Amino acid sequence: MNAAPATLTRGQVRLVLFALAMGGFAIGTTEFAAMSLLPYFAATFGITEPMAGHAISSYALGVVVGAPVIAVLAAKWPRRKLLLALMACFAVFNVMTALSPTYGMMVVFRFLSGLPHGAYFGVAMLVAASLVPPNARAQAASRVLIGLTIATIIGVPVATWMGQALGWRVGFGIVGVLALLTVLLVSIFVPRDEPIVGASMMRELGALKRPQVWLTLGIGAIGFGGMFAVYSYLATTLVDVTHVEPGVVPIVLMVFGLGMTIGTFVAAWLADRALMATAGGLLVWSAFWLAVFPFATGNIYAVSFVVFMIGCGGALGVPLQTRLMDVADDAQTLAASLNHSAFNTANAIGPWLGGLAISYGYGWSSTGWVGAVLAVGGMVFWVISVVTDPKHGQHVRHHLPQAAPGE
Repeated sequence: MNAAPATLTRGQVRLVLFALAMGGFAIGTTEFAAMSLLPYFAATFGITEPMAGHAISSYALGVVVGAPVIAVLAAKWPRRKLLLALMACFAVFNVMTALSPTYGMMVVFRFLSGLPHGAYFGVAMLVAASLVPPNARAQAASRVLIGLTIATIIGVPVATWMGQALGWRVGFGIVGVLALLTVLLVSIFVPRDEPIVGASMMRELGALKRPQVWLTLGIGAIGFGGMFAVYSYLATTLVDVTHVEPGVVPIVLMVFGLGMTIGTFVAAWLADRALMATAGGLLVWSAFWLAVFPFATGNIYAVSFVVFMIGCGGALGVPLQTRLMDVADDAQTLAASLNHSAFNTANAIGPWLGGLAISYGYGWSSTGWVGAVLAVGGMVFWVISVVTDPKHGQHVRHHLPQAAPGE
């Protein structure tokens, strides 16, 4: 398809969104499956599990570093071309992870695998939003994120099972195949485009001068940390506190993914009608259910219900992504990519603080209290953002920079 976005039919738009979501599915699978495969590659390399956890941190560091750097350096690239390059690199580095002969090499390739993560999501969501009217941007962007949430329901369990049955290397190899499939789908369905007129490194860096950009990133970096504080220790909490069999753990993790998927659909619909109110509501929702979590861990049915509700709060990424489109002005790519750097910052802060609470003797369930405090911290940034916004956080741009049609 070489048509301009404005000429695409509804069916063609859906195919574009499906292609973009496949990339999200691949990214979500490797990000979460790596945690469940950790004991297996630790055994292969003869290292402790805490040391093997450095491979997880290395990937997150790659996301934090790669998102802004790639967004700035590739400012003049057509978005379709950038998406293809990012997914091709993602495929190669995941395959190289699977083939790593030493643990040190694996850590390096996990870092390299993380580099395209944030930039891909940022650019893919901008492409998705460019295909629909302004009042449907959040729903379009959410379709890309749906790929990641569905990965927590399908991709992660399948990759984990195959990794357990056939070896952990197969789990990472599957991600490489999914990334190559994304390259194929994007090349077929995403329209060709030209670089944004006037795009440059300096214009993208201009996003860093805008306080509302930093405040929005603060909401994600702190407020989203609560979910990760609980999720990172959920498996151990279920086994040691709820006293379930290990085989039950993947089912509860799927319940979490189901909650995130449903929450993303609902939050996208609400965000297109009341953007900042939706973000604030999700923070309140998360704070409440995270605070309830410690009281529910004694019963498998109660904790499963609460985990589902916490998963719904994971939809916070949708309104924040759309908010960044509003406040970034003409520095769209960098701002959109930084959103995922913020979430991976949350992925570092949440587990770290949760681990501190556990190490100080407050128990595995205390991660819920830590999460609730982080959600409240995100609300502080939200309040400041709303109060300091001249239009009280409800500004919606009716014109976003669009890629010029290709030939």
